[in-house]
Amino acid sequence: MTEAPAAPAKKRAPPKSARRRSRELAMQGLYQWLLAGSAVADLVEHVREQDGFEKCDRAHFDALLHGVIEQAAALDAVLTRHVDRKTTLLSPVEHAVLMIGVYELMHCLEIPYRVAINEAVELAKTFGGTDGHKYVNGVLDRCAAELRPNEARPARAT
Repeated sequence: MTEAPAAPAKKRAPPKSARRRSRELAMQGLYQWLLAGSAVADLVEHVREQDGFEKCDRAHFDALLHGVIEQAAALDAVLTRHVDRKTTLLSPVEHAVLMIGVYELMHCLEIPYRVAINEAVELAKTFGGTDGHKYVNGVLDRCAAELRPNEARPARAT
């Protein structure tokens, strides 16, 4: 008697890193801030109630949420040079994701620029519109060339 072949194991997505969770939660807080102008304390309280908050990198979450809100005008000034419309006309998801990406490019120098861009693209894929991630990628590529010219310099043709 032969045994039936075992069913293939289901592929599970790898567990999210603490940093990715912190970006997702910060993006959700920034989305709420952009739409409603909620107070930061209210945003933090609301986000703390989300599933998985205890698994996030709390220091990175705090840096992103507070840093982006405090520096919103400076971040939008950078974005304005690289977007095709006023930042107030961007979708709130794309705007929040782009602000996080620019913040990381400016202030989180330990994070390679490609990682900052890729993480922002993943946020846009998860929370944004159908092709929003392509827009985010293009804008942040241009921002990286400005903000980290030595790191983001294109490779020379040999």
